[in-house]
Amino acid sequence: MKIFQREQRSLFGEILDWMLTPLLLLWPISLVLTWLVAQGIAGKPFDRALEYNVGALAQLITVHNNRAQFVLPLPARELLRAEDADTVYYQVLGPGGEFLGGEKGLPQPPEDEKIAPGEVRIRDAEFQGAELKVAYMWVRLDVHGNRPALVQVAETMDKRSVLATEIVKGVMLPQFVVLPLAVLLVWLALAQAIKPLNRLEERIRARDPDDLSPLDVEAVPLEVAPLVSSVNDLLMRLKDSIATQKRFLADAAHQLKTPLAGLRMQADLAQREGSSAEDLKQSLRQIGRSSIRATHTVNQLLALARAESSGAVLSHQPCDFARLTMDVIRDCVPRAMDKQIDLGFEGAQPGSDGVIVSGNPTLLKEMVRNLVDNAINYTPSNADKPGVITARVLVDPFSRVLVLQVEDSGPGISEAERELVFQPFYRALGNEVDGSGLGLPIVLEIARQHHATVTIDDSRPGQPSPGACFTVRFTRVAETFDLAA
Repeated sequence: MKIFQREQRSLFGEILDWMLTPLLLLWPISLVLTWLVAQGIAGKPFDRALEYNVGALAQLITVHNNRAQFVLPLPARELLRAEDADTVYYQVLGPGGEFLGGEKGLPQPPEDEKIAPGEVRIRDAEFQGAELKVAYMWVRLDVHGNRPALVQVAETMDKRSVLATEIVKGVMLPQFVVLPLAVLLVWLALAQAIKPLNRLEERIRARDPDDLSPLDVEAVPLEVAPLVSSVNDLLMRLKDSIATQKRFLADAAHQLKTPLAGLRMQADLAQREGSSAEDLKQSLRQIGRSSIRATHTVNQLLALARAESSGAVLSHQPCDFARLTMDVIRDCVPRAMDKQIDLGFEGAQPGSDGVIVSGNPTLLKEMVRNLVDNAINYTPSNADKPGVITARVLVDPFSRVLVLQVEDSGPGISEAERELVFQPFYRALGNEVDGSGLGLPIVLEIARQHHATVTIDDSRPGQPSPGACFTVRFTRVAETFDLAA
């Protein structure tokens, strides 16, 4: 049950509901319990008075000529009838049930009740349409048969009700003042307790848009500290993300500046007066190469952005990784032949056990293509000594791990640079190969999206040209086997 209904949830309202709802629900229960307790308290003195009257009347029973007699003096009779609020009845019956005095129609005690003579009992009864409280006692007399006489004194319950009502009023009326005051104090206390949240909101609103520094955890209540810590963690990750984006945009602008500057320079050269047809052709060739380089850089940037956001956009499906790799190799063969490079495929065949991986086929092809293009770019080759590039898809039958290897006969990558080559726009020193420096970062991001790892080793250790062997290991292939089943 909620006392205060709102369209939007409020922390203040929720706490207030949970505090006031039990208080307001318990108040009527308290009223009922107070009434019941007041009834018991109000009845005790009147019950004792009835017990006293029963004992007094019992002493007035006498025995004469072996017969019980009861004579009520006038003062005692007046005393019994002196109450204005209630009506008092009495009844005295002899050992044989003969009527000795009082009201003849007063209800009798239960016949099966066993009570010792001289013990006073109290019961509820009804007489002439009114509820009564009856005190009764069996009196043992020295008569023939030794049977006890019965003495009963009863009164209506108006005085008891009036006294119980006065007790309830004395207890509950102050609560009509205390209850609203308690609600007001709870409201004020809760408003005071929630002020730290308001101050935290004001500090956050007063911040500059560029201020991503952590919030002070010590300045907030202990219960809010986990929330502030989570916000601080989010701010740190947001700060790192913004820094990465700024660095990425700066590097991208730097990489695009060179081909665009070359385009402008070649265009200016082509427009010089007196330029020959050969000079014009040379400028056009340079413009073509610069445009190709700029296009390649833009495509790589788009591929990296697509890889970084693919986790929430592109769905995964079972893919035959051997077939994907063979398709990429087939597409890259013409470019490899132009550079006189021997490009081949080894390992598991399409459709064989263990080659199914859960992933996005477009991204997986992009990953393999970047590895093969990288190998083609950095592998020297000529007619006398052709370069060799081999792509392998291997499956471990025991651990059920799928591995892709792209091995080349190029100059290799030194151990000092093996971590750096996965950074955007990093180019290994000592080569003049055209490239954007984004291929391997794209490979690493796509591998991460597919729960895979990428490592670099020498393909021919100890040789003048040790070559490079890129290994992509899918560490969660065991799950993808079930997907392919």
